[in-house]
Amino acid sequence: MRIGELADRAGTTVRALRYYEQQGLLYPHRASNGYREYDEATVGQVGNIRLLLSLGLTAHDVRAFLPCLGEEMSGGPVCPASARVIAHRLADVEDKIAALEAVRSRLLGALPRDR
Repeated sequence: MRIGELADRAGTTVRALRYYEQQGLLYPHRASNGYREYDEATVGQVGNIRLLLSLGLTAHDVRAFLPCLGEEMSGGPVCPASARVIAHRLADVEDKIAALEAVRSRLLGALPRDR
């Protein structure tokens, strides 16, 4: 199938698919005329890429999942590397939350107290 059909079937845009390709997440076959060609399995791979990105992972993070993008991930990622990547991203999020809570506390402290 061509890129437009893949976009329709995967519920995304051609632009997103090209971005995934630029990031090394998709590797389409090229026809003799240069058109991108995708097989049926790519629909599921794109769904998994979208799922992983929706979790807050970056395209760089998703590269660790390349060996298992063709597997069912709706119940959670299944790659051995996935736990490490997710734990690392979670630690980053927790650090950001702690920093924001500190800012919140300082801002609350700067407000005048009701009398």
